Amino acid sequence: MISNYHRPIILTCLLPWVSSRANELGQEYDYGFQIYDEGSERIRVEANYFRGKIDLSDESTFKFQLLNDAITGSSPTGALPGGNQPFTSDLEDVRTGILAALGHSLGDQRLELELSKSEESDYFSSGISINYEKDYNLGNTTLAFGFNYLDDVVKVPFLDDEKKDSYDIFAGVTQLLGKNTVVSADLTLGYAEGYLNDPYKVVQRNEDFVIAPGISVPIVNIYRENRPDSRTRQVLHQETKHYFESLKGTLKAAFRLSNDDYGIFSQTAEVEWRQEVNDKLLISPFYRFYNQNSADFFVKSLNQLNIDTPAYEPNGSSPNYSADYRLSSLRSTSIGLKINYKVNENLSVSGAYEHYAMEGVGTDSAPSQAYPTANTFSITAQIKF
Repeated sequence: MISNYHRPIILTCLLPWVSSRANELGQEYDYGFQIYDEGSERIRVEANYFRGKIDLSDESTFKFQLLNDAITGSSPTGALPGGNQPFTSDLEDVRTGILAALGHSLGDQRLELELSKSEESDYFSSGISINYEKDYNLGNTTLAFGFNYLDDVVKVPFLDDEKKDSYDIFAGVTQLLGKNTVVSADLTLGYAEGYLNDPYKVVQRNEDFVIAPGISVPIVNIYRENRPDSRTRQVLHQETKHYFESLKGTLKAAFRLSNDDYGIFSQTAEVEWRQEVNDKLLISPFYRFYNQNSADFFVKSLNQLNIDTPAYEPNGSSPNYSADYRLSSLRSTSIGLKINYKVNENLSVSGAYEHYAMEGVGTDSAPSQAYPTANTFSITAQIKF
């Protein structure tokens, strides 16, 4: 656990180890604060983070990040609106986390080892990742490979703790096409196994409660969702950046395709324009579009399935079902603006605003009330020396 109490201890232990050498080399630190707000008493997240990068030598770098998120509000449960079962449930939690990475360069090769740990009241996660890069063609071409592993424990209300393991491997290439154009592409293969349910999502079903032989009354019961106990996914990401000298601006265009054995196929397109107003001010408007079809096991209610009484402790075996709106057929858009101001050679500040809207698409969508609209505000200060 990385609590607020432990943070100063961690920094006290780390900084003396690197301070004597780092004073001769480069250091970067930044603090950021972000608010994500869905409004109407829905989810609100206030996030604080502190990041640092310290050059230990000409070849080695140490990076760290400390994170604290406070989450409040309510989220859809999966039950249908307007009924006897609650459509939303209240939640309140705090997430604390730490990340540390050690990188080393040797000629045209770079290797980085990263360790992470985060904790919430009901979720614990530990991770390790290894990333490797190598330059070719006089530095105009870069190949990258990586591996990531997450070891998670989920505290399920009224049940035993459950385990979840996630693995990702990726390979990518970045190519400089000219002095003003860079293109990159990468492929990620992911696999997760264990408890993949959301412990707070349910599915409702209309049933008859038998009072006496031949006498019953209609009721609505809710049951825990039951997703498969494994998930395989493939993600392809491509990005192009081009600098227009006459406009002193850079166009970034990115496209992402994702497919998994849940049956979800998604597409993401993003464009961003980075305009240099002067030597100190950079303004970047951006737009993002996302679309996905529903998971094979998405249902609005268990009335759609002819099954016996669902298990009290779902284990991922068939039949699978979930009414989570995030697994439905949906699309979302984001539009926003980033501003970066360089105060001097050592200090810069930045801010961003993003408006996010999600809606269901077609018959395999959740009730319209489930989909959020959110506003995100963030501010960051960075110091270098």
